[in-house]
Amino acid sequence: MSKKAKGVRGQVILECTEHKESGMPGTSRYITTKNRKNSPERLELKKYNPILKRYTIHREIK
Repeated sequence: MSKKAKGVRGQVILECTEHKESGMPGTSRYITTKNRKNSPERLELKKYNPILKRYTIHREIK
């Protein structure tokens, strides 16, 4: 059973934007947490994409 998040910290999923646009099979996703009170906008980070074998921009989905 998973724990429920207490307070304003919540779990978010980051998905690669370049991989999504390229049309290649598979996806590059990361799971992280963020403080929704301090940063209500969508998170955007540079992360490694193992399929493209380079660092790309990953944006928050959902």
